[in-house]
Amino acid sequence: MAFDGITVASIVKELSDNLTGGRIYKIAQPESDEIVLTIKTNADKGYQSKVVLSADASLPLIYVSEESKKAPMTAPVFCMVLRKHILNGRITSITQPGLERIVRFEVEHMDEMGDMRHKVLLIELMGKYSNIIFIDEENKIIDSIKHISASVSSVREVLPGREYFVTQTQDKADPLNTDITEFASLIRGKGMPVFKAIYSSYTGLSSVCSQEICYRASIDADKSAIALTDAEFSNLYIAFSGLMSDVKQGTFKPTVAYIGGKPKEYAAFDLTIYSSAENSSIKNYDTMSQLLEGYYSEKNIETRIRQKSVDLRKIVQTALERNVRKLDQQTHQMQDTQKKDKYRVYGELLNVYGYSAKEGDKEITVEDYNTGKPLTIPLDPTLTASQNAKKYFDRYTKLKRTAEALEDQMKDVQEQIQHLESISSSLDIARQEEDLLQIRMELAEAGYVKKKSSEKGKRKEKITSKPFHYISSDGFDIYVGKNNYQNDELTFKVANGGDWWFHSKGCPGSHVVLITGGKDVPDRAFEEAAALAAYYSKGKDQDKVEIDYLQRKNVKKPGGAKPGFVVYYTNYSMVIAPDISNLKEIG
Repeated sequence: MAFDGITVASIVKELSDNLTGGRIYKIAQPESDEIVLTIKTNADKGYQSKVVLSADASLPLIYVSEESKKAPMTAPVFCMVLRKHILNGRITSITQPGLERIVRFEVEHMDEMGDMRHKVLLIELMGKYSNIIFIDEENKIIDSIKHISASVSSVREVLPGREYFVTQTQDKADPLNTDITEFASLIRGKGMPVFKAIYSSYTGLSSVCSQEICYRASIDADKSAIALTDAEFSNLYIAFSGLMSDVKQGTFKPTVAYIGGKPKEYAAFDLTIYSSAENSSIKNYDTMSQLLEGYYSEKNIETRIRQKSVDLRKIVQTALERNVRKLDQQTHQMQDTQKKDKYRVYGELLNVYGYSAKEGDKEITVEDYNTGKPLTIPLDPTLTASQNAKKYFDRYTKLKRTAEALEDQMKDVQEQIQHLESISSSLDIARQEEDLLQIRMELAEAGYVKKKSSEKGKRKEKITSKPFHYISSDGFDIYVGKNNYQNDELTFKVANGGDWWFHSKGCPGSHVVLITGGKDVPDRAFEEAAALAAYYSKGKDQDKVEIDYLQRKNVKKPGGAKPGFVVYYTNYSMVIAPDISNLKEIG
């Protein structure tokens, strides 16, 4: 899903229509690469809008948000610079150069001498090159949220005092200012699929936008541009110019296309390309901000938490790989111990038939009383038959002890692997830093990370992470543990014996508890709880997941077992898709 130039154009129109003339009331920097502007547009009524500008390399965004973000106690330098210059400043215009993925906020403000000054705050939404840059009237950079030196980029430095300019690294035309002659010269001579010829020739167009243009022109998007007939080319240009006309007039229709209940693409225009696709649906939004906030809020949280959990993931992955290697070595050693029974039989047979062996014999063939067939036993010619028998019994005893020791060791390593895999699953579903705190504590308790002094004593009292809470279609409460500590608490403290317990079969996942309240539970509630167990498991990406479920009273925790580990012997099972789109989450 591309944050392309047309998406930016839609956002710019929304911001320009609603925020031009507004005053910048607050400036915050909740993340190292993110600024939030609170803008008052109607002083009499106190109406405020929060504009989020994120230059995150993996998820650059700009949109109007309804949510408040917690800012650090001490504002970063870039935030302080903005406050010094443009706090209480008035926004005179919000524009986009062409269809570039750039948004410019023109701001006028009074300086400390009482003179009117003009500044520009802009955001470049260009993937890993994204940045938020603050420039003065002379087009000089005052500061930026990311400093880019010559050692990092040979194309452009982004440092205080440098002149600001838009890099022209791609030789692309402006789609808003083109005609049929230029369109023909750029498209028809390219030996590549039509849709690719379009987005590689014009600024701000994404792959899905180009495919939509082809669809509207009734042309196969994969057809070579060289092979277009005159009629096809004419239809293509009509579709192209029609879409560009909508952009120039500010006629947008924020749309998300779903396939199988999951978002496939979004755009600032109607996605007719998906209108006839199998198992598809279309959802329209009033504004692009609503679309982006709804679509990216969860993805943005996931991205941030993944960044903050990198150290924990590395610890878990390293320990997991080490234990997997250890189990592999132990498995090979255990295979070697399978010879022990052969050595025992050799010893027993030599004690019975050894008298027939002659001095210096290197082997003896006797009847195996287990099979009734001849069996050849290798002998050490320097030893007597009884000494050879003792040697085989010694080998048997040694291998038996090794097998017994390995059995205990392998059980311990397998439990560690299961534990680490469950922690890895917990990291996958963590949404907040508080969720990571409990996981870090669990790793510390298991000895994978060192305990910090701050984690002792009253540390547990500060934990605010709670299990997921859903309401079934029939009004039943369903809880999902985010980590092993919460799994244990849900299963053995929150749930009663008559409540129902769910877990993915054969793979790590959350404990899911369906609270019955003493009522009869309809099949739909069972299916929804099972879907949650499937969704919050390592099998989430599969089409179907097998789920075990039973009454909580039949779930037991062995003494000394690791957090989240339980046993059960009688259960029901169902196979279900990990789809929870129809469930309502509380809190």
